[in-house]
Amino acid sequence: MRLDAQVVIVGGGVMGSATAWQLARRGVDVLLVERFRIGHAHGASHGTSRNFNIAAYTDPTSLAWLHEAARDWRELERASGATILTRTGIVNHGTGREADVAAAITAGGFAAELLDPPAAAARWPGLRFTGAVLHTPEAGRLHADRAVGAFIAAARALGARVVDETRVVGGSIEDDRATLLVQDASGDETEIAARRVVVTAGAWTTSVLHTLGAVFALPPLRVTQEQPATFAALSPPDGWPGFNHAPTVDHPDTAWFPSGVYGMGVPGEGVKFGWHGVGPEVHPDRRSYLPDPELAALLRRYAREWVPGVDPDRAVDISCTYTSTPDSAFVFDRIGPVSLGAGFSGHGFKFAPTVGRMLADLATRDS
Repeated sequence: MRLDAQVVIVGGGVMGSATAWQLARRGVDVLLVERFRIGHAHGASHGTSRNFNIAAYTDPTSLAWLHEAARDWRELERASGATILTRTGIVNHGTGREADVAAAITAGGFAAELLDPPAAAARWPGLRFTGAVLHTPEAGRLHADRAVGAFIAAARALGARVVDETRVVGGSIEDDRATLLVQDASGDETEIAARRVVVTAGAWTTSVLHTLGAVFALPPLRVTQEQPATFAALSPPDGWPGFNHAPTVDHPDTAWFPSGVYGMGVPGEGVKFGWHGVGPEVHPDRRSYLPDPELAALLRRYAREWVPGVDPDRAVDISCTYTSTPDSAFVFDRIGPVSLGAGFSGHGFKFAPTVGRMLADLATRDS
């Protein structure tokens, strides 16, 4: 069997589905191929919650991307009817740079508010604070599963084709075209001819590029198994802000942290939080999905000492992957007909509509 498309996207997580939507909005004939079922739990795009964090960024480019992403999240909601972005606000503390960050994001067009720990604790009694607290009211929470589903549904409504449970098993790249050999769950193979290919395969990026014979000068892509947990809230978590807590290395209250902490209230589930990017390095096809006992114990200690609004002994562990570059910068590249987006884990989800637009730009430029 043979199929033809202007653009084939390999990988149907949030970045691939966002790219499909952005291409379909331009009238491009796009075919998305996903190895697992759409919405699967083997990568980095599943679950109910991601922080739409603003205070992690002080450079004008990233802040401009946030404005663009916020507009497109709302456009996707209008197109799909799904509620994806909820403005809960996010509180950040522990860095010692809260005032500088507040000035930068205010200059970038976002609201910011500085509070002392007693004022912050009075407003959000489920959390304990240290040092200046930066509140960004326009930040919030994204529903991850709904986001992927909405991108897919909106892209399909515009004519995109989506094939899941189908993996790339071969291919060839020429100057102005590519041929992919894919295999479905039954073992049946299909050849796909395309003018352009976009690879958004997350933890499988390196193996997909190798299978296609596409050679990129990539930074190291480190794949780790991360393990946040959702803790039972002692009162309904609907009014909880998102939160980010950075450790102070020479202070005994936080020197034991393996990393900073991120978290958010998740209505109907509890309060989710976890360490950032310190899980064990894994191969995505050989994961245990089991939490590392030491990291899990430290997370429960954090709950006891810093989150008085949860029960530290009632938690559900979550397993996902990060695919990260050494400096946490995103990778965008194109060689011949193949475009690439990678290294988004840990802070990329919020930017998905903008990443999709940028990858659509790469795939459709003339050279």
